[in-house]
Amino acid sequence: MTFGKTLTAALLGLSFSGMAPAFAQAPEVTLRFQHFVSPASANPTHFMQPWADAIEEQSGGRIAVEIYPFMQLGGSATDQYDLIRDGVIDGGWVIPGYQPGRFPEAEALELPFITTKSAEEASRAAWAFTQDHLLDDFADVHLIAVHMHGRGLVHLRGDPIETLSDFDGLRLRGPSRAATLLLERLGATPIGMPVPAFPEALSRGVVDGGVITWEQAPSLRLDELTDSHTDVAGDYSLYNLYFLWAMNRDVYEGLPDDLRAVIDANSGLMASAWAGRAHDIGDADGRNAMEDAGNIIAEMSPELTAEIEVLGAGVIDDWIAEADGRGLAGAALVAAARAAVAAEAGSAPGAYRD
Repeated sequence: MTFGKTLTAALLGLSFSGMAPAFAQAPEVTLRFQHFVSPASANPTHFMQPWADAIEEQSGGRIAVEIYPFMQLGGSATDQYDLIRDGVIDGGWVIPGYQPGRFPEAEALELPFITTKSAEEASRAAWAFTQDHLLDDFADVHLIAVHMHGRGLVHLRGDPIETLSDFDGLRLRGPSRAATLLLERLGATPIGMPVPAFPEALSRGVVDGGVITWEQAPSLRLDELTDSHTDVAGDYSLYNLYFLWAMNRDVYEGLPDDLRAVIDANSGLMASAWAGRAHDIGDADGRNAMEDAGNIIAEMSPELTAEIEVLGAGVIDDWIAEADGRGLAGAALVAAARAAVAAEAGSAPGAYRD
């Protein structure tokens, strides 16, 4: 057999075995995405990186996706939407609530006791709600997925929450306007801050604790920095947070049709549910880590939860009045959010449960 025939046979063998030759051509497109948390946390581990891997594989290596944690490409977590819109980065993870008042309709999903504790269910609902109510809000980026996190609970230095008066005077980190409004009604002093600032604020005594998910607890060292973790009773979450996984619109539209189809095949409802499921996995792991550290895991009584629900209803009423004042149909938005969540309840049998 000649050298040429030997090389041809070797390449055919690689092709049939599903392996690419070592000197495969360089990617046609490299997409740079960034986020603001540890690469070891749940969403990067169970959604972002697997999503990037799927894009690379399904494009036959013509698209490379680079994921940068901790805002390594520059800017701050609060600027992320604008960084994507302006093409500073090709894509990334956005919390619209980090810019209070800019995307008010999305806040309907973040209000107290609106979403179930399953992030996958809540994320399916968020995609449906977005299609009906939020596409105009985010028209200057290309949405790949939208999602919610899992249960939000109270992490404290000190004892768990047992009565409403336990909130009095506590300085608590809040992630969004809706969450801080609720904390204020509970008697706490809310301090708004993005995730990356929370551990330092705890270690310096700037806050006594805060509301955040189980899944973020290990990467934020809450096993060391807090003592107790208190959830509300029942199936609905104390609060939630709405996220985008998005691309620069010009970058997306500039892709060849067949490569754009690869992005599309990994977008929409399936990607939103995928991102939510990542948080359910992370919640289970995070809770286990806090238990293993010997921290106190607590649940409020149904009676205390009912008291907080009443206060949460007041937050919702105020939000509706404010939305109406801005020319938005506040009550209709809340009703639509609740309907979207109800339609997905029970749709995620693999989601984290107690």
